[in-house]
Amino acid sequence: MASEREYELYRYTPSLPAAVIFVIAFFALTAIHAYRMTKNRLWFCIPFVVGGLFEAIGYIGRAIGHSEPKTLSPYLIQTLFILVAPALFAATIYMTLGRLMLATNSASLSLIRANWVTKVFVIGDVFTFFIQAGGGGIMASTDADKAKLGQNVILGGLFLQILIFGFFVLVAAVFHVRLRKQRKLVKEMEVLVGVEWEKTLAVLYLVSGLIMVRNIVRVVEFIGGREGPLLTVEWTIYVFDALFMAATMAVWLAPYVVGLKRGKVLVAGAEGSTELGHV
Repeated sequence: MASEREYELYRYTPSLPAAVIFVIAFFALTAIHAYRMTKNRLWFCIPFVVGGLFEAIGYIGRAIGHSEPKTLSPYLIQTLFILVAPALFAATIYMTLGRLMLATNSASLSLIRANWVTKVFVIGDVFTFFIQAGGGGIMASTDADKAKLGQNVILGGLFLQILIFGFFVLVAAVFHVRLRKQRKLVKEMEVLVGVEWEKTLAVLYLVSGLIMVRNIVRVVEFIGGREGPLLTVEWTIYVFDALFMAATMAVWLAPYVVGLKRGKVLVAGAEGSTELGHV
């Protein structure tokens, strides 16, 4: 049973060139994010950087799987690290919205209290992270029943993450609409930080959409099971996971209002951070 399970870890031979390409891409993107984070001392971006590192490690596991398709450890590495990395991206995305509300002095426009935005979404994100990580560990078992249980646990974590992301986008959209209606406040913000607050929301929507589509595809993948159409081919993980997550990291490099450092509004761009005032 164990040997049969190991032999069928992959339903195909993992592509070495594709894995190497994304290992390089994720390491490069992670290095750039780490540089920007350190230069501007934006420590709330740490989860995003760690997520990029997780992606790179995951695809190292897939590269090893090309020559060792029957070995459990690289399969487990690629399964876990690629699976949970987007939850780390999401943590920084959630914190950015809370800081943006405070930076624009418009916390009262939020559906939920601005100082709870980060807490609510990050706590939910951490919860889904551990659910998916635990499910991935169970799914790697050589016992078919445990593997099925692990798959169901992962599905639960992905469904919950989709719900949380959906509510997050709703909170961001309501805040966006309400802020635009405050024409005087918007004009003041344009003087204070240009139009960066709106650019930030556009980036938030885009990366949230990329992660949401990725999660939906992963749900369909796990529902279909090992014999389903998405797990019997490899291109889907590179299109809807690797490419989408690399795009998420690339889009997040655009200049945006990065947030609040203990009462000081900072804007980060290509030339570093600039202190603009106090909140």
